[in-house]
Amino acid sequence: MTKWILAAGVLMTLNSAQATQDPEAVYNRVCVACHAGQLPSAPKRGDRAAWVPRLAQGMGTLVQHVTQGFKAMPPRGLCMDCSAEDYQAIIVLMSE
Repeated sequence: MTKWILAAGVLMTLNSAQATQDPEAVYNRVCVACHAGQLPSAPKRGDRAAWVPRLAQGMGTLVQHVTQGFKAMPPRGLCMDCSAEDYQAIIVLMSE
C-alpha cells in the first residue's frame, strides 16, 4: 500500500510540472495583439533595433517585466498559463 501511495505522489508531482508551450502558438494566441504593431510602445516581432536595448537588460529582467507587468504590458502578458520558460522562448522568438 505504501508503494502505491509513493508512486501516486511521484506521478502527481510529474503531472503538475508545467510543460513548455510552443512559442509560436502562444505568440499568436496572446502576444500578437500588442506586438504586431497595434501598440506603438510594444516592440514588434523581428524589430532588432527595438529588441537590442531590451535584451541588454538580461533575460531575467525581461521575464520579470512580463510576469509583473511593465508600462503598458499587463501582468503575465495576459498569458495566465505561461511559465518563465515559456516567456523566455517567446522573447527569443520575438527578438529574432
